[in-house]
Amino acid sequence: MKHFLRALVLFLISSVTITAQEITKEDYKRAVNFGYSKLINKQVFNLQTNVNWFKDGSGFWFIDYSKNNKTYNTVSFKNKKVVELFNHQKFAKSLSEALNKEVKATNLSLSNIEKLDGILTFSVDNKTFNLNLKDYQLKEKPTKTAQEKPNNFESRSPDKKWIAFVKEYNLFIKSTETNQEFQLSKNGKKGYEYASWYGWSDMMEGENGERPKHFSVKWSKDSKWIATNIVDTRNAKKMYLLNWAIDSLYKPKLLSYYRGSPGDTTMVKSIPVFFNIDTKNEVKTNLPTQTHINTVSVNWTNKSGEFIANYKERGFFNEYVKLIDLNTNSEEVLIHEKDSIGIDAFEFRLTENKENIIYLSEKSGWKQLYLFDVKTKKSKLLTSDGYYINNIEFIDDKKEVVYFLASGKEEGNNPYHQQLYKVTFKGKETLLTPENTHHIVHFSKDKKYFVDNFSTIEKPTKTVLRETISGKIITELTNADVSEITEIGWTAPKPFSLIAKDNKTTIYGAFWRPSNFDASKKYPIIDATYTGPHTQRFPKSFNLIYTEQSLAELGFIVVRIDGLGTAGRSKEFKAHSYLNMQNNLEDHVLAIKYLAEKYAFIDVNKVGIYGHSAGGYDTGRAMVGFPDFYKVGVASSGDHDFRMEKAWWPEMYMGWPVDERYHKASNITNAKNLKGKLLLVHGGIDENVNPSATFKFAEALIKADKEFDLLIIPSQKHGYSGDSYKYFTKKRWNYFVEHLLETKPIWNFNLE
Repeated sequence: MKHFLRALVLFLISSVTITAQEITKEDYKRAVNFGYSKLINKQVFNLQTNVNWFKDGSGFWFIDYSKNNKTYNTVSFKNKKVVELFNHQKFAKSLSEALNKEVKATNLSLSNIEKLDGILTFSVDNKTFNLNLKDYQLKEKPTKTAQEKPNNFESRSPDKKWIAFVKEYNLFIKSTETNQEFQLSKNGKKGYEYASWYGWSDMMEGENGERPKHFSVKWSKDSKWIATNIVDTRNAKKMYLLNWAIDSLYKPKLLSYYRGSPGDTTMVKSIPVFFNIDTKNEVKTNLPTQTHINTVSVNWTNKSGEFIANYKERGFFNEYVKLIDLNTNSEEVLIHEKDSIGIDAFEFRLTENKENIIYLSEKSGWKQLYLFDVKTKKSKLLTSDGYYINNIEFIDDKKEVVYFLASGKEEGNNPYHQQLYKVTFKGKETLLTPENTHHIVHFSKDKKYFVDNFSTIEKPTKTVLRETISGKIITELTNADVSEITEIGWTAPKPFSLIAKDNKTTIYGAFWRPSNFDASKKYPIIDATYTGPHTQRFPKSFNLIYTEQSLAELGFIVVRIDGLGTAGRSKEFKAHSYLNMQNNLEDHVLAIKYLAEKYAFIDVNKVGIYGHSAGGYDTGRAMVGFPDFYKVGVASSGDHDFRMEKAWWPEMYMGWPVDERYHKASNITNAKNLKGKLLLVHGGIDENVNPSATFKFAEALIKADKEFDLLIIPSQKHGYSGDSYKYFTKKRWNYFVEHLLETKPIWNFNLE
């Protein structure tokens, strides 16, 4: 028995040693090799093909990638056949001579390509050439004399008779014939500025820094009217940052910007104003003064002095489209949307003849197309309801047809996969892309053709040219090729579905496995999260196969989930997150438990999570709201308390005015619940999500005596780049390696 126990102990020690050595430089190398820069068009090819339309409308060019080649192809709308844009060998020879260096025919790098009358114009190495496609003679085009840059602080009227500009914060116009100036506004001053606009990232330096100057006016088509705004910052409060990352400074630079938080009354205000050019007077309207998160937009009609105004009231419960006539000082409500859970899906377009308004609304419970007749003042549903319209592609006014992308319409299709449709103004719908996949489309300038990249996360991309009117495939352009990584064991991310927390709705997700996956092993699982109600996480198309693969290569299952509360489904689906974003992860917990029951290789006792921005909030929320389930989290640039965020996002989804729900949803007020390992990360000069909430979260964790880790990247804004991005990526990978995989990480590896 003693010998047996000794052998058992030695075996267990040996097992621990083996476990501690599981991660190797080869694992990191494999993870790096599955990153975007190492993968796309180097190991996998044509995951999505982008086309470049010729300016003359004759066709387009594109690149067909393969393992040992990069072929420039073209399609002419005359014969609609794919041919090489040029003879690559002859081209490389001519270009090598012109540049006085070797240029390989298989790896050309060209831009600004145009083709006209047998002459190919292109740019390479900051030079522009003309290539004669008959004899392959190259001629360098002389560098154009630097043209005078347009003046962004003046605007010429459509009839070219007037120039609008600002002087001392007031709006002026000047006659182009006589140079005589006329002052249109009289009350402008610093902080109350005519013909300006609010810049979301208007950064000011120092104690009394100036806000960057802006200029904007909108002329009526007949040049008789000007619409613009007064930007009022007199009572607006600022947010502050300190930039510690300037090499030449040994004190931090103070930065500030105007930004309202939820519930604030001290915000930048925008006041719509209008001027009659003939009388040189302002014409008053009843349009409201709005905050910078819900400004009034103006769209002139064909009638002089008449325009359509659109705006949301604060709280996003009411949205208006109004017809305003400055000649008669009359105002008429055309469309009034009301919703008790906020409006974030309304969009409208005025048809070219200004007789109809095509708009998107969720008032039926689904995002659908409506037509409003400006003359009769009647509105009608154009589409058949019961599915989600993603966006209007374009409107053919002459034929009275709307082309749009929508999801969830076809029986049996994944509700996140979009397809292209058209509908007439009389309501006749036609499906133009019948393949049961996700379609990404790009229309030609004249809208007669479109290129369609269609795929799923499991089905490789096929790229084709289609006829717009019928959707008929004219020619095939490229096919995705992943054979090189398939040979080393890679398999596509695996989609899944289950019933949500409401016990009735099907939700979807997908997970990534390492390329050296072994079903007999147990793998920790990491939730790559972002539950922001305005977007979705399900990987719809094949060009997203790489997104979570690198992290998976280190020995994890990585999952993306769309639970109740995200966008792209019904209004009821999204409403689950309204006033309730702190519970958006409930379906994630359900999904991970479901996967662990279905697949023995998933270790439900080792669950990690990471996310950025709203995903950073999710990660913090996971660790303090679900502390017994999520064990390790990396929260980057998180908005950990919505009361400290920019106003529009929380007021849209957490409600307005601010109430106790904000307190309940805060990661800061729940810091005492932390049990697992948490890494907080933030950019030091992030003007989008100010780092103050991350600091306040850290302070709350300290007061609660909770162990955590904090990384501030001094030089970074909301998105990380360059060396900072590499550093953060290594830190995130290794945080999971150390605390979730429970093995010693390696820092000394090359992320290039």
